[in-house]
Amino acid sequence: MMAATVAISRISARPLVALRRSTAASVSHSSSRQFLLRHRSTSSPRLLSRNVNRVKATTLQDDEEKVVVEESFKAKTFPGKEALLEETDTSSSTSDLESWVIKLEQGVNVFLTDSVIKILDTLYHDRTYPRFFVLETIARVPYFAFMSVLHMYETFGWWRRADYLKVHFAESWNEMHHLLIMEELGGNSWWFDRLLGQTVATFYYFMTVFLYIVSPRMAYHFSECVESHAFETYDKFLKTNGEELKKSPAPDIAVKYYTGSDMYLFDEFQTSRAPNTRRPVIENLYDVFMNIRDDEAEHCKTMRACQTLGSLRSPHSVLEDEDCDEESGCVIPEEAHCEGIVDCLKKSITN
Repeated sequence: MMAATVAISRISARPLVALRRSTAASVSHSSSRQFLLRHRSTSSPRLLSRNVNRVKATTLQDDEEKVVVEESFKAKTFPGKEALLEETDTSSSTSDLESWVIKLEQGVNVFLTDSVIKILDTLYHDRTYPRFFVLETIARVPYFAFMSVLHMYETFGWWRRADYLKVHFAESWNEMHHLLIMEELGGNSWWFDRLLGQTVATFYYFMTVFLYIVSPRMAYHFSECVESHAFETYDKFLKTNGEELKKSPAPDIAVKYYTGSDMYLFDEFQTSRAPNTRRPVIENLYDVFMNIRDDEAEHCKTMRACQTLGSLRSPHSVLEDEDCDEESGCVIPEEAHCEGIVDCLKKSITN
């Protein structure tokens, strides 16, 4: 049983497992009881079953795709795509039709993302901050779109997903501060850049709403593609301009956001790590962009987790459950019944 647990935890994208591992190194002697409770809960048969199901439902990936996030961040919750492909191919629960649909969804997402990247490369090959302004104007849109659809479901009285709303709002809050930083750096000084970013964002919003209603999995994967590109863009920028950035002061809005007294929302969107385990130090502009890049990596991990129904939990919700034992009923909440409208119609017909 222990060997099976270790094997599953290495390939699982489960935010709770990553939370246990990232916290174990920093937990103090006085908090050993909480650590033991967390270890027991993640070793329970129910959670193992959820992890197995999640691995089976993980999205297919192409061998040739290489995500830099996975190389720079050796997180257990962000496994290599080769492992995901191998596990999915051997899963008996994934039908050939579903596998084909997943590949089609991801192929469309990659094509759309690459098309937009080529346009941005043409327009902004020598204008860095305006490019970042446009990227951040676009990047915050899907989280608002997710919340809009989830609010609609609640209004209709269909289902509620409080943790999803909390995490997506925190993601939107994080991206908004990225945008404010780019504005303070002068990225929005030209009217054309503002018009382009706002036009693309408007189209992107309605497209994401439609995708999220039809296939939440596809919508989350598309957002993962966008965040992955953002990470690669900032990472390349840091490597190219690192020494110059270290000589420049940090914008005031960045210092306030990353070193402020209230870090609840900053912790909330990082579902693969425990609250209070990441506290950025901002001394210059290099630190600002390094933390923006790291934020994008955390968004990638969260979007990856969201592609499996019912797998997302607020980091603070997980922390609250650590004080509960199994006898008190403090366990993983039951999964949502449907991903979206189309999923509910499908299940109503098949059942």
